Amino acid sequence: MAGEGLVTVASGRPVGETVDRLVELAEGAGLVVFARIDHAANAVAAGLTLRPMQLLVFGHGRGGTPLLADGPTSGLDLPLKALAWEDEDGRTHVTYNDTAWLAERHGLGAASAAAVAALGKAVPTLIAKATE
Repeated sequence: MAGEGLVTVASGRPVGETVDRLVELAEGAGLVVFARIDHAANAVAAGLTLRPMQLLVFGHGRGGTPLLADGPTSGLDLPLKALAWEDEDGRTHVTYNDTAWLAERHGLGAASAAAVAALGKAVPTLIAKATE
C-alpha cells in the first residue's frame, strides 16, 4: 500500500487481535479510544464482502490540541487513526499517517513542533508494540 505520508507495518496477529492489542496499549498509555470501526462487519451488514479491516481512532487533548491550535485544518486528520487490514495473502498490516507529514500537510510550525515530535516518537512505538 503506497501513499504520501502513510506508514505501513506488518503485524504478526490477525486484524481483530492487532486492534485489541492497540486498544489495550493506547488506553494503558492514557490515550482515549474514540472509535473502533469494523469496515468488514459494515460491509457484511450491507450484503457485501470485505477482507478484515478495522479502523481505530485515538488520541489525547495534550497531544492534539497544540496541532489544532497551530493549524485548525489538522482537525481533518485528528484524532489519530490506525487502520488494521488483511491483504490478499491473509497477512495483517497496520497503516497510519506519519506525523511529520501531517505537520507539513497542515502547515504546522514552531507552535506545535514539540507536540509533533512527541507524537512522531509515540505513535510508531505504540504501533510496533501492537504488531509484534
